Amino acid sequence: MARRHFLSLKDWSREQIEGLFDLAAGMKADPGAWSEALKGRSLAMVFQKPSTRTRVSFEVGMFQLGGQALFLGANDIQLHRGETVGDTAAVLSRYVDGIMARVFAHQDVLDLARHGTVPVINGLSDLLHPCQALADYFTLRERRGQVSGLKMAYIGDGNNVCHALMFGAVKLGCPMSVGCPKGHEPNKLISKSAAREAQKLGSPAPEVTNDPMAAVAGADVVYTDVWASMGQEAEHKQRLEIFQGYKVTPEMMAAAKPEAVFMHCLPAHRGEEVDAAVIDGPQSVVFDEAENRLHVQKAVLVTLMGGVGPR
Repeated sequence: MARRHFLSLKDWSREQIEGLFDLAAGMKADPGAWSEALKGRSLAMVFQKPSTRTRVSFEVGMFQLGGQALFLGANDIQLHRGETVGDTAAVLSRYVDGIMARVFAHQDVLDLARHGTVPVINGLSDLLHPCQALADYFTLRERRGQVSGLKMAYIGDGNNVCHALMFGAVKLGCPMSVGCPKGHEPNKLISKSAAREAQKLGSPAPEVTNDPMAAVAGADVVYTDVWASMGQEAEHKQRLEIFQGYKVTPEMMAAAKPEAVFMHCLPAHRGEEVDAAVIDGPQSVVFDEAENRLHVQKAVLVTLMGGVGPR
């Protein structure tokens, strides 16, 4: 069954996610064959938060598929400045073939999908970052041939990236351990939802611990993110103290499997959540992840916007 929106990996089956991976791999191998897949189509890109990877990958992706992308920054449209999200969704749906939104409140993404008549892609919300998780697991599949059974260890703040990775782990059959300080665990509702999905699918449920070394023990992937996400800058100094002991170091990587890879969604703060020796070392695949945002998002765009097949 086709999906109408891409809001959370929870909404997609394992077979559908693997289908996106297969499509992305084909596009990556022969991008020219898809140069007219979305010819004449337009994507509205709503940005409440600034971005490097999200903006460039979606804009370039639409260009490579023969379509166009329109950047709509916080000061470019009337969203939350006298116009409701529902009205914005209804109006944009009259102009474009799809909407990608990078927002603060996850409810805004849900409202865009509920009130619009075109596909909506969650480019990031404070709750979930499914595009990033999709690129991460695709990168892992490239490196290891398959994802199922590989252990994902996430260290640091239980944030939107962590939440998205949890749903991806459950869907794809990956054991996952989250190591974070007390008070910074993943959202309880997300954890419960992931556990229910795991039980339904027969997958291992993500585990949460306050011991980072226990989390990375025997891991195939060690993943981290910044300790203060966008909108939490005022908490930066306090978080530096809270997260001491959760920095990914060579010693922490040594507790994982010898062939383990290091992942980070970027931007990274070397010396804070990760040592430079790790992120710039041979186990790091952070730039592969960044590149693969382009390929998996192109697969999502074509799947949702009804693009034509390769030439």
